[in-house]
Amino acid sequence: MKIESLSVIGLGYIGLPTAATFASRGLKVIGVDVNQSAVNTINSGGVHIIEPDLDIVVRSVVQSGNLRATTIPEQADAFIVAVPTPFKEDKQPDLRYIQAASMAIAPVLQKGNLVILESTSPVGATEQMAAWLAEARPDLTFPQQVGEGADIRVAHCPERVLPGKVLVELVNNDRVIGGMTPKCSQAAVDLYKLFVKGECVVTNARTAEMCKLTENSFRDVNIAFANELSIICDKLDINVWELIKLANRHPRVNILQPGPGVGGHCIAVDPWFIVASAPDDAKLISTAREVNDRKPDWVVEKVRLAAKVHANPVIACLGLSFKADIDDLRESPAMEIVHDLLEERIGQVLVVEPNISRLPLNLEGAVMLAMDDALQQANIVVLLVDHSSFKDAKLLSFGGTVIDTRGMWQ
Repeated sequence: MKIESLSVIGLGYIGLPTAATFASRGLKVIGVDVNQSAVNTINSGGVHIIEPDLDIVVRSVVQSGNLRATTIPEQADAFIVAVPTPFKEDKQPDLRYIQAASMAIAPVLQKGNLVILESTSPVGATEQMAAWLAEARPDLTFPQQVGEGADIRVAHCPERVLPGKVLVELVNNDRVIGGMTPKCSQAAVDLYKLFVKGECVVTNARTAEMCKLTENSFRDVNIAFANELSIICDKLDINVWELIKLANRHPRVNILQPGPGVGGHCIAVDPWFIVASAPDDAKLISTAREVNDRKPDWVVEKVRLAAKVHANPVIACLGLSFKADIDDLRESPAMEIVHDLLEERIGQVLVVEPNISRLPLNLEGAVMLAMDDALQQANIVVLLVDHSSFKDAKLLSFGGTVIDTRGMWQ
């Protein structure tokens, strides 16, 4: 069946770029999101997130009529589910958004449709989605029931893009395609090949799910090594940035850079999905996650000690997003650090974040300022995010304490 229309469920940091990219290739795309404000913004040709060139693409495809947004799912040839997959307080996967998306699209499914789960998910989530759809639509058949002869094809295709380069990497990166049957995989390959220049590598749904979790857990473990090393070096009065630079001269050593923790919708979350599936065996992955989760506490302690030498501590926290030059605050260690500083009332907290227009509600009590104003008022500066605009900070005349968690000013 030729796919002429596509519905993307979830118009966030992955869903909107994906929808816009498909629409730019001539496909009729219906974006669905529960956020009416985001829907209105998109339909006016605007964007509600920061991603290089995304505003240009969205404006073009909305004007051409190839992309429109709505809060209610409509019929389409294919559906891509790109909703959040957080974890619960006990670190167990939370699939309620996938379930809600499944229930939303179930009434409009038709024989021959393709449903792809793009959300990063614990192993078995694609099968669970198919089970929810089958329960809601007993008049249709699904791969877990009749195999290749199913009315609805189901696959998992995790995104693997870097914030700040999403539109480029969507097109150029290889994609892992995990169908519940070979025909499901082929249908997904045919869809993604409308714009993917990289290779579409076929496997099964469970392996595709585990592949994304493995990629992010690998990075988390390596970041944990660097973060643990930075804590040890601080106790031993060693410059960790110089140490890593020297160690990386070894031809088979490539240590990553430490930071204030690990954030984002993937690396800070996905390893827990593996731990939840095999808690007795995922010891290294679990320990790495704990090391990275504790790093914000270490930074707060550094600030606490620095504040003791100032009668009236004024702390300028530079950056809130989870990585440089984006506006994404999800799972950001910088957010956690600023929140904890406010909770502990260590001093007046100033925030510099050039990529957002106002502070989140949970940081009420902090004052948002431009860089120069913050440096004039502060006696402690804490670099939390290495935004490019911070590189030229006027610190030469700053007479207070500088805590550089990113090594930008070393």
